Amino acid sequence: MSNESPLLVAIIMGSKSDWDAMQAASDTLKQFDVPHECRILSAHRTPAELTAYLESAEARGCEVFIGGAGGAAHLPGVMAAQTLRPVLGVPMKSTLQGLDSLLSIVQMPSGIPVGTLGIGSSGATNAALLAVAILATSRPALRDRLRDYRRERADKVLGDTLPG
Repeated sequence: MSNESPLLVAIIMGSKSDWDAMQAASDTLKQFDVPHECRILSAHRTPAELTAYLESAEARGCEVFIGGAGGAAHLPGVMAAQTLRPVLGVPMKSTLQGLDSLLSIVQMPSGIPVGTLGIGSSGATNAALLAVAILATSRPALRDRLRDYRRERADKVLGDTLPG
């Protein structure tokens, strides 16, 4: 989405190759009309720019951050260390099929939490849905849309039939 205010969610990924999975988070937020933006920033290669971006996003009203990273996957933890806003981490597939990324994100030390989702695009979708749920705690219209979304998914399952 645009870089204009308002901004409620920021999606940050460590490299352009993460977009294949992280686009699912952006697409999900678009489905709920949640103002967001997506950036490529690295915890290791662009630490000063990451810090500046987090400060800028917070100043523009960002309430939830989603960080996608692979390998050592330090990005979500570095983000969480620099903000009091919720940070949702999405592990990317990497050398060990994403298990290394998952363990790096989920094993944050006590005191700096990162909500960790599943590996890849399904994790990115769920990170966006969790961000919507967080935002919906103070936005009744968004809560209604989330309720409708879940009802539609339930109706689809209940409407499915097996052959025979």
